[in-house]
Amino acid sequence: MQTFAYQKPTSIQAAAKAGEKGEAKFLAGGQTLLAAMKLRFAAPTDLIDLAGLPELRGIKAEGSAITIGAMTRHAEVASSPEVQSKIRALAALAGLIGDRQVRNVGTLGGSIANNDPASDYPAALLALGATINTSKRKIPADAFFTGLFSTALEPGEIITSVTFPQPKRAGYQKFKNQASRFALVGVFVALTAGGVRVAVTGAGRKGVFRVKAMEDALAKNWSPDAVKSIIVPVSELAGDIHASAEYRAHIIAVMAQRAVAEA
Repeated sequence: MQTFAYQKPTSIQAAAKAGEKGEAKFLAGGQTLLAAMKLRFAAPTDLIDLAGLPELRGIKAEGSAITIGAMTRHAEVASSPEVQSKIRALAALAGLIGDRQVRNVGTLGGSIANNDPASDYPAALLALGATINTSKRKIPADAFFTGLFSTALEPGEIITSVTFPQPKRAGYQKFKNQASRFALVGVFVALTAGGVRVAVTGAGRKGVFRVKAMEDALAKNWSPDAVKSIIVPVSELAGDIHASAEYRAHIIAVMAQRAVAEA
């Protein structure tokens, strides 16, 4: 691990200012960042610890929506009565992330800011039409995820919370890597006020993505059979030592059926 400056600011404003310096990185839970630093895949000049900012934590029900602070841990989302009541599929997704140790340290904001192509939360944000609230603005999920490990965040911009509209129906199913528990394929389906949304994680060449063909089919007939024969083109999918693009295409259809049935 290389040398870096460690900072623990006491306000969002101070954290944002520190984040504009050099190759600074925000430390939210560290479940991905610290591992990347140990492997020298990341070498920040400054590590800015957000743990001293309690305003970034917490879960609040607001009308028909749920707002979750960026520093809220996965285990807190999974066990939250508010999330379980309004968006049960989101609580279930959080309970599937990693193992118990990861869930008790990793955070919502850290997960989506890193935008690992095999992480779970991006599928939930995209399928539910969530809004990412930052220290500068509000970003719709459709505009937030821009590619592998890439987001619309600007230097020094901090995710403060995420607002999830309550769906009419929602379900998430994941086919996981047995060793890492990352998604080889994860499919989140939701019937929202704006229509049907289907998001896939773990399989795309460019990260999380929506499947319009499945959305159109479910809008006409909300049933597992509606998506049974819809196959995502393999040209859009990733292949690796864990699963080929062709295998992932098959699993997407299977997970989509199960997610619809769950919803």
